[in-house]
Amino acid sequence: MSDSPASILLIDDHPLLRQGIKQLIEMEDDMQVVGEASNAADGIRLAQELEPDLVLMDLNMPEMNGIEALKKLREGSISSRIVMFTVSDHEDDVVAALRAGADGYLLKDMEPEDMIRQLHDAAVGKMVISDRLTALLAQALRSQKPQQASRPDFDSLTPREKDILRLIAEGLSNKMIGRKLDISDGTVKVHVKHLLKKLNLRSRVEVAVWAVEEGLHKG
Repeated sequence: MSDSPASILLIDDHPLLRQGIKQLIEMEDDMQVVGEASNAADGIRLAQELEPDLVLMDLNMPEMNGIEALKKLREGSISSRIVMFTVSDHEDDVVAALRAGADGYLLKDMEPEDMIRQLHDAAVGKMVISDRLTALLAQALRSQKPQQASRPDFDSLTPREKDILRLIAEGLSNKMIGRKLDISDGTVKVHVKHLLKKLNLRSRVEVAVWAVEEGLHKG
């Protein structure tokens, strides 16, 4: 990341909450709030205008919820990291958000210092999930796959795909993986697509949770 502070857009229909997060972020030298929106439609417009490093978005908003907004942002050419920030720890919501392309899922009852730590990680391209959701996600993945004839097979991957899988499990973004392996973002994307297909998993978060469960992230 460059020396300039990471730019953050807040999308939440509660003004008090936005104000609290903004004050929290303003205490940090390397992050700044560049925009705020009280609904998803304005948030999408601002995200396209400002192209922030990070979008922090509520899940439950009137008119258009966070999942719909997330899908619209991902359909566009927005390269921002998008993290859902919500009170909901329902398994279905977590899985739906991550499948729709969220880069993280944080709960609103977090301690302020945990919140800042997670935002720092998200801003530099890491995947962030509230600690107590990790076990819930692993359980969701297990329970959703009873119909699968075969378990994901690590040995079916090429050496390069195995390298990429381990880096995904560490929470690295495509850009960071590309930098580490000295290949382009586009090449990483192709490898990720192939390894998802081979492992019969639907998102990089599923890959990360599965790899951690199997102990593959330790290399």
